[in-house]
Amino acid sequence: MSEVIYNRIAVLRVERGVSRRQLAEALGVHYQTIGYLERGEYSPSLYLALRIAEHFEVAVEVVFSTSPFPRIGDSEQSA
Repeated sequence: MSEVIYNRIAVLRVERGVSRRQLAEALGVHYQTIGYLERGEYSPSLYLALRIAEHFEVAVEVVFSTSPFPRIGDSEQSA
């Protein structure tokens, strides 16, 4: 069984107008690390996950999950 960690890093970055490079600099990691995280190619350490959540001022569960996040609009009904 593979341990997949899903995340909303890209969504949070775009909402806040932060580039991968800016986020990487704020966290003290290489900018490519942010890309690997966003694509699910790398799972963060607990420390890094907590720092990312802290940077965006949200709970870690808002950023990371062990199951896929619902797609935006999936639960909405058309009017």
